[in-house]
Amino acid sequence: MNYYSLHHKSPNTTFKNAVVQGLAKDRGIYFPENITPLSKEFIENIENYTNHEIAYEAIKQFVGDEIPTSILKEIIEKTVSFDFPLVTIDENIASLELFHGPTMAFKDVGAKFMAQCLEYFNQGNEEEVTVLVATSGDTGGAVANGFLGAKGVNVVILYPSGKVSDIQEKQLTTLGQNITALEVDGVFDDCQEMVKTAFLDEEITKKLTSANSINIARWLPQMFYFFFAYKALKSKNKELVFSVPSGNFGNICAGIMAQKLGLPIKHFVAATNVNDTVPNFLVDGVYTPKPSKATISNAMDVGNPSNFIRIRELFNNDLETLKSAFSSYSFTDDETRETMKKIYDNSGYVADPHGAVGYLGLKKYGLKENEFGVFLETAHPVKFLDVVEETLPVKVEIPEQIQKVINNKKVAIKASSYKDLKAYLMK
Repeated sequence: MNYYSLHHKSPNTTFKNAVVQGLAKDRGIYFPENITPLSKEFIENIENYTNHEIAYEAIKQFVGDEIPTSILKEIIEKTVSFDFPLVTIDENIASLELFHGPTMAFKDVGAKFMAQCLEYFNQGNEEEVTVLVATSGDTGGAVANGFLGAKGVNVVILYPSGKVSDIQEKQLTTLGQNITALEVDGVFDDCQEMVKTAFLDEEITKKLTSANSINIARWLPQMFYFFFAYKALKSKNKELVFSVPSGNFGNICAGIMAQKLGLPIKHFVAATNVNDTVPNFLVDGVYTPKPSKATISNAMDVGNPSNFIRIRELFNNDLETLKSAFSSYSFTDDETRETMKKIYDNSGYVADPHGAVGYLGLKKYGLKENEFGVFLETAHPVKFLDVVEETLPVKVEIPEQIQKVINNKKVAIKASSYKDLKAYLMK
């Protein structure tokens, strides 16, 4: 399998090179040359396969022969090592919980898969590679955990000062070893722009790769849990609608890839907070990035989502075709809090702010009689402890994964510009 840049100004390349480079030299993100649907027999009999077998079938064409089958299956086994339960909220809506991994966020899947791929590709290489990643919240912790102790790999995480939760900050600033955190005076978009600028800097770019969802090895494995959810819900014989809390749009883009592989999903809803670049685009057809705004659902505080160009490519850049299978709505913090209360009052379920936005997306879409809605609960409520406990009459128990880091000392390097990042990278 080869990959091409969506800016169409760089040569096509292999899976390995796309993973190692992260971003093409023309600053475009990579996209697979071909997408071959899985067999109808496989989809129709999906309940007869284990999650590991499903994940292997979903990803193997995108890896090709660049990782041996036995090694790829080992990588999948280590990646898909926790549960992805569906919790019924009402008669036609369920929450798909993606927070049962080591950092209690959906990004554990992509981060673990990518870390193992990169470690495999880097074996025997005497030069260390630096993984550069910007985070609006959960990416940093997942990448830090996934790459912790990886041989020949250093990780540098940029995060916006004061705009991630306390627990999220602890998860990316307290691990030490090969993990370094840079606390940026700005918003997530500033962090992301610094990362992209680094990839254009010929003095340092040869040693860099990205672990944001722009990297295909971070993005593509997120297909897995859409397959798992379909497997669990297949017996309902209803048309499925997925509502995905969306920031950088990698997660929902992976879901659409699963659909292109043959998974019978009727519709996708990209539910956002007030960072409404994509909802506005669907209204007027004009893509207008803008500075991100801080919200209580901070992992979605993105004003220029990198993966939306991939979504447009999946629909051949045809707006009407996109709108037939994809909707996007934005919601305020007040609406989010009210929905957290409503979900709790009606079902006793404690949703985090991102999950609540996903639920709102389904309600705005308006499920039909023969449709079943799934919203992705992308992080454990403990990751947003203050917001949850201020909004709901609950005391959130601190899980073991969080207890391991909550009392650790924060270690971070201050950065206010690309100059500061470059100075650190060239040390």
